[in-house]
Amino acid sequence: MPLPELDLMSPLPGELVEIAHAKVNLALHVRERRDDGYHALESLFVFVRDGDVLAGRVTDDGQVSLALDGPFGRALGAGADNLVVKAACALRDHLGGKHGAALRLTKNLPVASGIGGGSADAGAALRLLNRLWGAGLSPTELERVGLTLGSDVPACVSSVTQMVRGRGEVLEQREIEGLAGRPMLLVNPGVAVSTARVFQGWDRTDRGPLVADSLDEVIDEGRNDLESAAIAVAPVVAEVLAMLGRQSGARLARMSGSGATCFALFDDEDHRKAAAEVVRTTRPHWWVMETEIGGA
Repeated sequence: MPLPELDLMSPLPGELVEIAHAKVNLALHVRERRDDGYHALESLFVFVRDGDVLAGRVTDDGQVSLALDGPFGRALGAGADNLVVKAACALRDHLGGKHGAALRLTKNLPVASGIGGGSADAGAALRLLNRLWGAGLSPTELERVGLTLGSDVPACVSSVTQMVRGRGEVLEQREIEGLAGRPMLLVNPGVAVSTARVFQGWDRTDRGPLVADSLDEVIDEGRNDLESAAIAVAPVVAEVLAMLGRQSGARLARMSGSGATCFALFDDEDHRKAAAEVVRTTRPHWWVMETEIGGA
């Protein structure tokens, strides 16, 4: 049986809690393949109010353990390959100590879905353990540790709106008028998409830089260069985008990351709620989350 979901207001004795906020790429431009094999990216990351929930307490055995629950907990293993465990071990090694922790993750976000679930979990683990172990590392130091775990992890450490370049190591916090608090609908058709396979299908065409000084620029000139490759892998992505784009009040419908999760931005909660109801009624097996963008 899965563990009961964590009440954020009532952590267990000795526990600290962090939300692993879902990451959404409002735009994702793929520019070129670098000499080190990574793709040079330009992306505007935003983080929504909701996400996975990570709790942890100190243990004196020097070991890191992880328990999983939540709607998607069974889709993951809790062993050494889990990014939460990897983050804990990386931070412990960085500190040169023998710190231990018992961690539990409530997995609310679908796996391999383009909204940074694993990376967000790793970022939350670094934040939580930095507090739990009294390490006192700066956000920049945590980002350096995070980069060893994955390209999206450094941005997930701070989980604020930011331009991300390179392979994820160049971060620039942004305040864009009209973003904070904006209603967003996330939809995943229940298909896990391989990031590596999507990048392999990218057409290698550089369509130009990302300009993201205003919301209108992101909507009118931004794009996700991986959409076509993701649709080739999972054609249902095109169906999700079309459905979202038809909803009344949708300012933007686009895929996040390498898919298969797509999103729509709305000016108000009523239009978002109505759109969510349409998706839930017509595609009851799809995952739907009503949320809003966090602050810068």
